[in-house]
Amino acid sequence: MKSNSPSALQLTLDRIRPVDQAAMAEVQSRLNRQTKPKGSLGRLEEFARQFVAISGREEIRKKVIFTFAGDHGVALEGVSAFPREVTAQMVRNFVGQGAAINALARHAGADVIVVDMGVDHDFGRLGGLLDRKIGRGTANFTQGPAMSRAEAIRSLETGIALACSCPSAGIDLVGTGDMGIANTTPSAAIAAAFTGLPPARVTHRGTGIDDAALARKIQVIEQGLAVNLPDPRDPVDVLAKVGGFEIGGIAGLIIGCAAEGVPVVVDGFISTAGALIAAELHPRIREYLFVAHRSAEIGHTAILERLRLEPMLDLQMRLGEGTGTALAMTLVEAALRLLREVKTFAEAGVAEGTSR
Repeated sequence: MKSNSPSALQLTLDRIRPVDQAAMAEVQSRLNRQTKPKGSLGRLEEFARQFVAISGREEIRKKVIFTFAGDHGVALEGVSAFPREVTAQMVRNFVGQGAAINALARHAGADVIVVDMGVDHDFGRLGGLLDRKIGRGTANFTQGPAMSRAEAIRSLETGIALACSCPSAGIDLVGTGDMGIANTTPSAAIAAAFTGLPPARVTHRGTGIDDAALARKIQVIEQGLAVNLPDPRDPVDVLAKVGGFEIGGIAGLIIGCAAEGVPVVVDGFISTAGALIAAELHPRIREYLFVAHRSAEIGHTAILERLRLEPMLDLQMRLGEGTGTALAMTLVEAALRLLREVKTFAEAGVAEGTSR
């Protein structure tokens, strides 16, 4: 018998509220009274007021980057410079602390939690890996949907469950990361589906493919969109038709964090494709996001324009894993330190300027 009760996804979406504008104004008021020209710390002031308004805190107790991994059936179409088995190999590298994300997370003082959403490999009991496998990779979306609608909802709800565990664990700032050979292909398909731009405008070289492979990749995305006709009015349909399990996990994590009042730092192209799925499901979600950086992947800019969000950094990065997230977390922390530690003119006994 079919249940008429709301799903975990819908219940979580229903809990999302606007970010507290009064709290944001209160933070800005203190920043304006600090011993500096008004607004002279630029976007650092924005980061401080956004974090405090979302979380109600002025200091971060714990930072965690969730790196979601999954394989993609579309990799069989020759859209990546690396073979599919590299996904599993890199997951082992992550838990062995040997990847770029591990180095940068150590720099940022953040923990990395690796989540297997759909890697085509049996890891057994691998310490440091969360097994949340939906399937052993998605299907090849040139032949039909990447996954079923039920699997898409399950991937979203898996991310939501991880988010809902954060407050009790003292996690005040969450970051997203990804691993999945060929996952720039579904990310570009998602970008095209929502923006209406042709695949050639949102598709780039991913792992460093040559011109012939890029042309093939664009053709593959065009075919996937034509075969599946993902409905941009139904974000779950887009995820199911041309997405990935790890992209669904990222989207769910963002949705859950918004419901829990936990700020999220979103990494590059793949993570922002997940953020776009989340924001299309609930427009308020964008208020809870810090976009870490502008990816060198051309489709990333198209997604950012749709989200109406500005990246924190532009370092010409395109690695993923959560590497941009780790760097951006340090900027949020720096902004909060400025908020807490810079004295006001009255506290410091410094005369205020006449323009104030």
